[in-house]
Formats: sequence, structure tokens, C-alpha cells
Amino acid sequence: MSDVLEVMGERPLANEWEAQADAWARWTRTPGHDHHFSRYNWPSFLQLIPSVEGRTLDVGCGEGRVGVALHQSGHRLVGVDSAPSLARLATQTGAYERVVVADAAAMPFTDGVFDVVVAFMSLQDMDDAGGAVREAARVLSPGGRFVAAVVHPFASAHLRRDAVEQRSYFETQRTLDAVDRDGLSFAFHQMHRSLESWLGLFFDAGLRIEDLREPRPTEADVVAEPRLAKSRNYPPFLHVRCAR
Repeated sequence: MSDVLEVMGERPLANEWEAQADAWARWTRTPGHDHHFSRYNWPSFLQLIPSVEGRTLDVGCGEGRVGVALHQSGHRLVGVDSAPSLARLATQTGAYERVVVADAAAMPFTDGVFDVVVAFMSLQDMDDAGGAVREAARVLSPGGRFVAAVVHPFASAHLRRDAVEQRSYFETQRTLDAVDRDGLSFAFHQMHRSLESWLGLFFDAGLRIEDLREPRPTEADVVAEPRLAKSRNYPPFLHVRCAR
């Protein structure tokens, strides 16, 4: 596994993800490949999502694996993604009532139409994450919940002592994290923000944070997949649930 970290240029993040849509589908859909997702990141995130009889919005739905899992849990779903190829892949899963190609910072939905909005590992992939959070708050019904997962600032700043390169923790900046694992490669084009900056996006949108978690694999997970061992000590992900 190799990691390459550097500041990127001005090409919109949505363009980078559109260009890698097929590679992302291979990354997520190859059985047993994304052990972080299947072993602990998604199971922990799912615990924060309330069961609802209304509608759920999947912001930055990507190729649709979150939609598939939520559909199996009984959610009625709408997806939105700015990358047309990813939106098409999500539509093909059959998990969504519809998938809309749109900027998450300017969603084509009326106010208060969703009971739950989720943004699983997508906000760091957006140039205007603050706009996306404000839009999530706008389309939530009164008393609704917004549940988000992002790359943990500790991880996106590469503060691990074994990291090849580190950057300023406090500076919001664009990054590239190129990963090659088990014959599959993907370049994660993202934004790094400090914890204060991430939480500030929720506060600025008028949301009330009611739960915050730093998921990590269990000892049993590490036995089953030894490469998860370092995630027992260093937090890769951050989960936040907010109320409107």
C-alpha cells in the first residue's frame, strides 16, 4: 500500500470523482476489499441513523452502496451526486426512488421534505462542504436528523507517527491521497479540515450536534483483517449526528 499526499490544483473535486467513477465502483464492489467500510465504519455509522417511515436523502451517494444498505433497512431513499457516472451507478442498484445529478450545495428540493439526511464519507469530497451542510439543514423536516461521516482530521493531516508526510493540522486545504491495495488503485481527491472547522460547518448551519463518535475496529476485526491493527490506535473516521 502506498500513500502520496500533496496539494492539488483548481480542477473541481466533482470532476476528479467523475473521472474515476469506474475505479471507485471496483474499489467498493470488489468483495472483501474495503474492509474499513464493512468491518467497522459503516456498522458504527448505521447505529446513528434513526429508523423512519418518511424519506431519507443520501447526499453524495456515489455508486450507491449506502443506499443499498439503507434500503435493506427499510428507508425510502433519494440520492444526489454531482458526478453523473456515479449517479448512474447508484440508480442501477434499484435502492433509490430516484437519483438526482446536482451540486450538494444547491440541491433541487423544497424545504423540510426529508426526515433524515445522510452524508457518508462524502463531505470531504466537496469543494463547498459548508454549502452542502446548510442545504442538508434546509431540506430537513423540523426535528429531523443529519448524520455525517468524514475522514478524521487526524488521518487527513497524516499525524500518525509512521506517516511519510505531514501537513498543518489547522489549515483547510485540498489533498490527494493515492492508494494502491491488492491490485486496486484509487486517488482520493479531498479537502482536509481541522475538527474545529468541521464542527463549525454544522454550527453555522444552525444544527445541534447530539452525538459524535470516532469508530475503530474491534480486536476480533483485527484478527480477521490484520491490516486494521493501526486503526485501533489512530482514528481514521469521524461520525456526527445533528438535529435540526
